[in-house]
Amino acid sequence: MTFSELAKYFQRLEATASRNSMTEILSELFHKAKPQEIGEICYLLQGRTVPLYEAVEFGIADKLMIRAIALAYVCDENKVRQLFKKFGDLGKSAEDCYHARPPARQVTEHDNKGYSVHDVFVKLDELARVRGAGSQEKKIGLLADLLSHVDALSSRYIVRIPLDKLRLGFSDMTILDALSWMEVGDKSLRGRLEAVYNVRPDIGLLAAEVKRKGVAGLAHIHAKVGAPILASLCARLPNADEMVKKMGEVAVEPKYDGVRVQIHFKRGMGVSSFSRNLENTSPMFPELNDIGRELAAVEVILDSEAVGYDAQQDRLIPFQETVTRKRKHGITESAKNIPLKFFVFDILYKNGKELLSIPLMERRKILEETLRPPAGGSGHLMLSPQIVTRDANVIRQYHDEQLKKGLEGAVVKKWDSIYEPGRAGYHWVKFKEEEGKTGKLTDTIDAVIMGYYRGEGKRSSFGIGAFLVGVVRGDSIVTVTKIGTGVSDELWKEIRKRLNDIKVSQQPKEYKEVNKLLIPDVWVAPKIVVELAGDDLTRSPTHGAGIAVRFPRLVRIRDDKSPREATTVRELTTMYKNQGSRV
Repeated sequence: MTFSELAKYFQRLEATASRNSMTEILSELFHKAKPQEIGEICYLLQGRTVPLYEAVEFGIADKLMIRAIALAYVCDENKVRQLFKKFGDLGKSAEDCYHARPPARQVTEHDNKGYSVHDVFVKLDELARVRGAGSQEKKIGLLADLLSHVDALSSRYIVRIPLDKLRLGFSDMTILDALSWMEVGDKSLRGRLEAVYNVRPDIGLLAAEVKRKGVAGLAHIHAKVGAPILASLCARLPNADEMVKKMGEVAVEPKYDGVRVQIHFKRGMGVSSFSRNLENTSPMFPELNDIGRELAAVEVILDSEAVGYDAQQDRLIPFQETVTRKRKHGITESAKNIPLKFFVFDILYKNGKELLSIPLMERRKILEETLRPPAGGSGHLMLSPQIVTRDANVIRQYHDEQLKKGLEGAVVKKWDSIYEPGRAGYHWVKFKEEEGKTGKLTDTIDAVIMGYYRGEGKRSSFGIGAFLVGVVRGDSIVTVTKIGTGVSDELWKEIRKRLNDIKVSQQPKEYKEVNKLLIPDVWVAPKIVVELAGDDLTRSPTHGAGIAVRFPRLVRIRDDKSPREATTVRELTTMYKNQGSRV
């Protein structure tokens, strides 16, 4: 398939807001794709050339792309900037520059025989891997050469991909629907595809196996060290009595206020780590480089929570201090200032064997046999403590003890439950009720910033006075509240700067049912998740979620979470129904 053909599919996807239509278009594309190129197509649909968890980024800023477009189409950089200001999109700016070239220097779709999807994929992958001295100039040259050899429509999407601005308006789940549709003409295979994806979230690999071998290809995809497994998630229940009623015998563990870290270790090959949103965080945690001495295993995958530890005062450090370790620069200095302990609470894989389907009670035994703490407490891996009970009062007592220690409460897990990647069911439930910290609402909400409103009065100098947030419904994001409190002056300035880096010229396709009274002054791409608290939830005809947060306030920015991990409308509805129940 030529890239020109793929660009037409991109254009059709861009032009529709209907998820069903997107699924049909993708299914048609997958039918047409050859087995050796469908995986590359899926990565390009994600705006990447590798799976989400591989740390290969393009590192292309707008200024660099402007120079590349100008070089490719022999035009002035100021003209490109003017077009960018006009369109708010460098992809369309590139198209315009293309058409302004002399006809003799234009490349038509029919001339573009040498540039297949694979050819463009290889060039983009080369671009993403350029490093070292002179890398910027080399990237500009590679981009300019590629743009000068493709047609106008292709240039639009080739520009957007390295800028991370492809934004076709669907998630990997829609791609799974399309693969099911390709195979059987409906979405009936979605559950099986998603189950495999959750264990090995590599959409290109999955698509290639299904294309080559059909459903039978799914049997060839397994967990492996170096490829993250989607994290098991917690559901919500209103009180300890409901937990015992639904779950029976349970393990109760501390709920740490840290950063979720999945640790992958293979003896002789080293350590890698991943966040709950599949980001490769290996460079951020140098402490993990020496954990081989703390493990009785050849290879393992561990689930843990990283928490900053103050050895002098023998206390755990709050989340806002711990999360600074996620910066990509100054890691060595940060490691000295904020040493970490990794509280390990589960084991997912050991010595070539997946452990996901083994009951928690057995996984716990394997975990205890695997961790080998060095003498004197000098290690970095800590076995997370737990108790096992059927008594709601014992759960309450344990929960209160964790709060007194400064932790968030407790996590309650069904003792005979399997590990369910990517799912929030009643196998794990978080217990973090603390009236006064979260208001009458017994839990916080993770929401996506959709846009912001320019400030008035004192906040006019910040350029922001409030922002609109939403929760997840399928592949969409719908509004739930506006936030204007709980933010310091310094944080307003930081938020404004971060939002300006991701502002867009028009309402993103993912944002649905935004009431005209709520439309922000500036739209932003769905990138930043914030944790918010409130007094309670109420039914709302104004907000797309159908529910609103009363007296909302910002708790913190959740850089450790991606938009797809935000609270869902279904979870919000459960919280609304449960908010009248108290322990």
